[in-house]
Amino acid sequence: MPAIEYAGTSVEVNDEGFLLQSDSWTREIAEAIAAEVGIGPLTEKHWQVIEFCRQDAAEQGQPPGLRRISKLSGINMKELYQLFPKGPGKLAARVSGLPKPQGCI
Repeated sequence: MPAIEYAGTSVEVNDEGFLLQSDSWTREIAEAIAAEVGIGPLTEKHWQVIEFCRQDAAEQGQPPGLRRISKLSGINMKELYQLFPKGPGKLAARVSGLPKPQGCI
C-alpha cells in the first residue's frame, strides 16, 4: 500500500486514502487530511465529531455510520453535511484515521 506524508509523518493508506493503522493517527495528521479534502481548518464542532468517531470505533470495533454519528455525537445530520460535505460519514472516518464505514460507497 502507498505511504503518504502528513504533518511530517509517513503513514500507510489504502487506495482511497484511509489510514491502514489507526494508531498512527494524530491531531496534526487529521488537520493535514482535512486540508487535503478541503474541509480545514478544523473547528470545535469538527473535533467533537472526530473524537466521537474515534471513541465509538474503539468501543464498537468499527467506525460509526452516519446515523450513529448524528444520533450520538451531539451534531445533527444537517450540521454533519455542513462540516463534512459530500459524504460526511466517509469524510469523518477518513479525517479520524479510521477505516471507511460499512455501507459507505
